[in-house]
Amino acid sequence: MTSNAANFDFSGARVLVTGGTSGIGAGIAAAYLAAGAEVTITGTRADATGYDADLSGYRYLQLDLEDMAQIDAVAQAQTELDVLVNNAGIALPAMGLDEWDPDNFARAINIHLVSGFRLARGCRDALRASGLAGGGSVIGVASMTSYFGIGMLPGYGAGKTGLLGATRAMAMEWGALGIRANCVAVGLCESRMTSATIANPEWSAPTLARTPLGRHGVPGDVAGAVLFLSSAQASWITGQTLPIDGGYSVAG
Repeated sequence: MTSNAANFDFSGARVLVTGGTSGIGAGIAAAYLAAGAEVTITGTRADATGYDADLSGYRYLQLDLEDMAQIDAVAQAQTELDVLVNNAGIALPAMGLDEWDPDNFARAINIHLVSGFRLARGCRDALRASGLAGGGSVIGVASMTSYFGIGMLPGYGAGKTGLLGATRAMAMEWGALGIRANCVAVGLCESRMTSATIANPEWSAPTLARTPLGRHGVPGDVAGAVLFLSSAQASWITGQTLPIDGGYSVAG
């Protein structure tokens, strides 16, 4: 088979990927690392040794998305930054919590929208000083729930929908500072958060049946798009959302 893989060069670039210890975040972080970047990842545990994966190649920072002071501390630690990837999140029903409860709904909004906005705002000046070709970038990891409703995920869906609007506002406000802001909207992709959904044919089979490419996503599918959006090749792209869903969103 002929190889047509793009080889991005992020040598010397400083990248922050939230939730980079597993799943999509780990795939994105690994892709930046392989491209030569200096990568910081965040996770909820006290230090990197709390994870089974080998995270020795990364700088690790603890981050609880519901702890505003911790978000500010992570932002302040980024004295130099070229790319921020707001990836971290969780579907609260996976923890046995009902997002139709107003308090849980508010938690979901904070986790998936407010935290990423706060972190991006805190990192703005570091991103403004980026010398990366194409400028500094904020990449939000959105979802098909940014477009479609899922009954059990009102808070998650609202947060991911709001992320698109916040990204457009960042693009408008920060373009003059040399900062671009874009999103990827991810379909059903293999990760720790989606493992129960994918393992249950009652939930996953209808999605596969509607997906023209006939498979679930994997973290590498998302990583390539994220690297592209933060690269010089995308230097005139800002305020946009790229669906990565195997064609699910255009299927009838």
